Amino acid sequence: MHIGYKKNILLQNKTSNKTQSIMGKRSQVIERDAVVIRFSGDSGDGMQLTGTLFSNASALFGNDLATFPDYPAEIRAPQGTVGGVSGFQVNIGHKEINTPGDYADVLVAMNPAAIRANAKWLRKGATIIYDSDNFTEKNFLKAGYKDDPFVEDGLNDNNLIAAPIATLVKEALKDMDMDPKTVQKTKNMFALGIVFWLFDRDLENTELYIDDKFKKKKPLIADANKIVLRAGYYYAETVEALNSSFKINPAPIAKGTYRNITGNTATAWGLIAAAEKAGLNLFIGSYPITPATGILEDLAARKDLGVKSFQAEDEIAGICTTLGASFAGNLGVTSTSGPGLALKSEAIGLGVMAELPIVIVDVQRGGPSTGLPTKTEQSDLFQALYGRNGESPVVVIAASTPSDCFNYSFKAAKIALEHMTPVILLTDGYLANGSEPWRIPSMKDMPEIKPPIAKYEGKEFLPYERDVETLVRKWAIPGTFGLEHRIGGLEKTIKGTVSYIPENHEKMTQLREDKVQRIEVPDLKVFGESKGDLLVIGWGGTYGHILTAVSEMREEGYDISAVHFNYIKPLPKNTAEIFANYKKLVVCELNGGQFVNYLRMKHQQFNYHQYNKVQGLPFTVEEIKDYCTILLEGKKNG
Repeated sequence: MHIGYKKNILLQNKTSNKTQSIMGKRSQVIERDAVVIRFSGDSGDGMQLTGTLFSNASALFGNDLATFPDYPAEIRAPQGTVGGVSGFQVNIGHKEINTPGDYADVLVAMNPAAIRANAKWLRKGATIIYDSDNFTEKNFLKAGYKDDPFVEDGLNDNNLIAAPIATLVKEALKDMDMDPKTVQKTKNMFALGIVFWLFDRDLENTELYIDDKFKKKKPLIADANKIVLRAGYYYAETVEALNSSFKINPAPIAKGTYRNITGNTATAWGLIAAAEKAGLNLFIGSYPITPATGILEDLAARKDLGVKSFQAEDEIAGICTTLGASFAGNLGVTSTSGPGLALKSEAIGLGVMAELPIVIVDVQRGGPSTGLPTKTEQSDLFQALYGRNGESPVVVIAASTPSDCFNYSFKAAKIALEHMTPVILLTDGYLANGSEPWRIPSMKDMPEIKPPIAKYEGKEFLPYERDVETLVRKWAIPGTFGLEHRIGGLEKTIKGTVSYIPENHEKMTQLREDKVQRIEVPDLKVFGESKGDLLVIGWGGTYGHILTAVSEMREEGYDISAVHFNYIKPLPKNTAEIFANYKKLVVCELNGGQFVNYLRMKHQQFNYHQYNKVQGLPFTVEEIKDYCTILLEGKKNG
């Protein structure tokens, strides 16, 4: 379950004197439970940083939140075109927030292409703050408009705020010794200042961030960004159309120390925590690939925690070094996305045959081939389950939110180490780049991890002798006296010797599968009633949208419940028991129907409806609700 954010009490009660001195009078303050804000512009306009800084300020204020960064695929698409639009959406709330929101209440648009890209994602009556200096005839044509973007997209009835940002930034920094190009790079801070005024946010922590980033090496840049940030704030006070602001009260959640975290960072930290709990060194061998590269970067930065990182020349080298590290007694990890997982398939099979503990993190993206490298999808499930030659069983689990990537990377490592098996952890681009508040756990509260490390017992060591209950073999660390053995990709006997005996191969194949199936995973938990008309089934990163849709429909009187799968192989033991209690079952996933067909294979006795989306985008709450309403034939309780 998503956990909200509560800042330190000192921060909660602290208001910057600087900010107080420039707060203008607001003729109207609109109090809302939640508001969705989207920042949008060219790749070089700094919208990702702007959105991140606003999200951090809202987190410090005490709001719950969820973010959705939306990157273009090209590193530098033609300036001013729709293909080059970079967006960052954040949903902030006084209540629990589980999605970045369907439609924006506020849009910051740095050029006409940002309007074109986001017009259909605006709530009716939304506030649109746009850089009027960029709304020229030339830029209209680049974005595919003939004349006025707001007329052509039917946005005239929205609250339009024309801000000559480029001009005002130039005026604000006229006394600074800076070239015009550098001056214009601060435009995003002006836009951020406007939004800070609109939501009555404290400027001080953002100014501290700017100082920390630039003050020592580039003091002029630090001063310029702070001047422009305040200029945007002051400007918002003077705009008549901005005569009202939003008030989003802090979210009431549990006490603790929190931080805003992305899925990739949470994944990396979960692996570090697992290595510490297991008393092992952590090794990652990976090749950079969008959107998984952040995991390698975060782990490479933690040499202070004993992490050894290797940026390999390709995906195959990445996983082969990981296998070598695992054989040598380390927690071996590799990270990738769909195309890289395909390249790693043979070496994963070697890990299955050798029964070595490794974790393969697959941050799924749109495919096939290069596909949609910066967009999200759930289409690697079958590849994770079956994408190897022979009978090659691995554990497959999936994270649900950016913050619980920490929990599931920890669990993936725990399962791999304690059961001597490769584990594939599935996240996706939406989770990897999205962020939410995360309550930092105490290491003393994390479960122990106990790898089955072999010790010499004065007799012949049998490398494939197994525990009677779990079927797990012992982990013999090289260099340990008396534990010398053979290991490799050929079929083995219990002694580790190569065997081509047909009956032995069949026996060992079944043992490897049974070992995976004997792993204890938590039972499914139902959100809603234990029996009813419709059960919505999801897995992985669709959690927040499904939970929100089902919650809203239950409040509207529909007999609907939900379950969410994090453990794909093996499946929870109570799966069939829960499914049997509902008249209709619908599986929602961001692919052509992989999980629903997996369920049809494993639990053939049920009839499954399916709702699929393959657009490189997460579900919206609205479209899930619309489909479920059709399945329920409009029927409500009572």
